[in-house]
Amino acid sequence: MKKLLTTLLILGNIFYLNVAQANEPRKPGDYQFTADSLEQPGVPNGSLKGPYEFHSKIIKNTVRRYWVYLPANYETLHQKPLNLLVFQDGQRATNPTGSLRVPEVLDNLIHKKNIPPTIGLFITPGNVSETYPDNLGMSNPDHRAQEYDALNDNYARMLQEELLPQLEKTYAISSNPQDRIIGGTSSGAICAFTVAWHKPDAFRNVISIIGSYTSIGYAPATADKPMTPGGDLYPGLIRKSPIRPLKIFLQDGSNDIDNEHGNWFLANQQMLAALTYANKNADEKNISGPRYEIKHLWGDGDHSDKHGGVLLPEILRWMWGKK
Repeated sequence: MKKLLTTLLILGNIFYLNVAQANEPRKPGDYQFTADSLEQPGVPNGSLKGPYEFHSKIIKNTVRRYWVYLPANYETLHQKPLNLLVFQDGQRATNPTGSLRVPEVLDNLIHKKNIPPTIGLFITPGNVSETYPDNLGMSNPDHRAQEYDALNDNYARMLQEELLPQLEKTYAISSNPQDRIIGGTSSGAICAFTVAWHKPDAFRNVISIIGSYTSIGYAPATADKPMTPGGDLYPGLIRKSPIRPLKIFLQDGSNDIDNEHGNWFLANQQMLAALTYANKNADEKNISGPRYEIKHLWGDGDHSDKHGGVLLPEILRWMWGKK
């Protein structure tokens, strides 16, 4: 009898804990993957080749790693050029237990024909060394800020003039900018936007997750050098520049960073306001030409790509899905 009472007490405690957990309020930033981000039975896996090392002549004295994702049955698909998805911070974008899990998303969406067959290019930032350090893991290489947070076209040129031509020697990649997406998170997001800003003839779709449109890249003028602008300049540039033919998804959380570089959530809202204003101004003045295609979703997370990772399947459907 005593043993039975003990068993019932244990079961009762487990039931109470489960009910209590089920009734717990949702915590800010708590987002759960859908099946589209998880490996599914019956869905063939694409292959992830690499990492390969790459030395740039444009961004001198750096080395970076990159991976190439090929969809399942690539051998039967590559008779025509395939779409391209480029993602910054490739070491994290390809992490099978991370917040983004991009290869798994591609496997599922391509299998369901939600998006076209796609080649993925996942790139780390550069490191100032002869070979890429083996001990970095998911950590950032030491040349990330100089590349990702700069407003110049060095990274865009490296990608368009050096790395992509190297891939195109082996893989059939579409040259149509509508068939190309570039994306990233944090400083990787502003890097993606900068590439499309400078090279809309190469990329016209941008995924921006917790984008660092802040003053990280800013440096004051000195006697020898002029002021170097930071990403907080972008809203003004967008308002005062001709509209680029870009399709942009913006995501951020209301608890993102607020520090000496800026307030991330406010910066992303400024980006949205500037893009919206540019369209409105062009419409009111009957200015011919393209308009920005914009979609955004704000959450309540901090400086984490968890929410953006959960949204990634829907972002890709919006950018490439059938109309």
